Amino acid sequence: VQVVESGGGLVQAGGSLTVSCVFSGGTFRNYAMGWFRQSVGKEREFVAQISGDGLGIDYADSVKGRFTISRDNVKNTVKLQMDNLKPGDTAVYYCAAGVYASGAGLENLYAYWGRGTQVTVSS
Repeated sequence: VQVVESGGGLVQAGGSLTVSCVFSGGTFRNYAMGWFRQSVGKEREFVAQISGDGLGIDYADSVKGRFTISRDNVKNTVKLQMDNLKPGDTAVYYCAAGVYASGAGLENLYAYWGRGTQVTVSS
């Protein structure tokens, strides 16, 4: 299984950005997909996840109401739409494939990780 992120970049505070992830090497619908992020000097943290059938979705409290995760089980892609971005959202964003546990967002449930894409929000 391989996951590859794209779509990071520089955006002003209050702006929007979408990061995407392409999955290959397995049966996409069998995997939950998650987004995690890591800022400089901080631990990697959970952002959002979506179950294989798309019916289960969870967000970190810090992004709830601003970020939207979605998946396309035909195109084998997952996206994270980020609106009303804040400087605190600046991080490397990682896509991961794994097992869905409602409300959990635990890194150890995700076996396959991408290399990340940088998102920078300027004030």
